[in-house]
Amino acid sequence: MDRAYFGGSEGEDHFGYIEPEKRAVFGRSYAAEPDKLVEQLREDEAIAEADTLLLTVPNQLGVDYNAHVIESILKHVAPALGWR
Repeated sequence: MDRAYFGGSEGEDHFGYIEPEKRAVFGRSYAAEPDKLVEQLREDEAIAEADTLLLTVPNQLGVDYNAHVIESILKHVAPALGWR
């Protein structure tokens, strides 16, 4: 099910405006198997420097699926990156 929803393409940063004259960078999305995700996240300089991480899960897929996504991140990705 994960690949059906998120396996489409490599992400990249996007640029836009939140308000006139306030340019913003909208960071790329990360969606991959845990080992690939760890590799991608390790290569991102901004993530390496960040002290806060915001995870967005697709609420329209339901509580059980969201729990699966969060559990996978906590079990496979966070420890490999040294997150606590």
